[in-house]
Amino acid sequence: QVQLVESGGGLVQAGGSLRLSCAASGRTFSNYAMGWFRQAPRKEREFISWISWGGGSTYYADSVKGRFTISRDNAKNVVYLQMNSLKPEDTAIYYCAARGGSSLITDGVLYDYWGQGTQVTVSS
Repeated sequence: QVQLVESGGGLVQAGGSLRLSCAASGRTFSNYAMGWFRQAPRKEREFISWISWGGGSTYYADSVKGRFTISRDNAKNVVYLQMNSLKPEDTAIYYCAARGGSSLITDGVLYDYWGQGTQVTVSS
């Protein structure tokens, strides 16, 4: 089992920045690729970003490319999502998820473990 806890969400004005953290506990964190997803009200869950188990490979959805940066610190068992130039349409609950293996996966159904989510609200 892997337990994931997100933090760092909040209310920010458009153009501002937030850094989300996802702390992992349980099984060896470095064995898992990590993903970030979000879900806005009345919308389906959306893939945001992925990082390989070692941190050497990353991938972003077009909607956040150039604005968001994913990173991880395996010594601290934490994955981060730095969000810059935030827009009102970024408002959502943000979730981190873990999946064993090294493949790039953007389908949330294929992830093994999920956090409880953290709310991000961007005002215009």
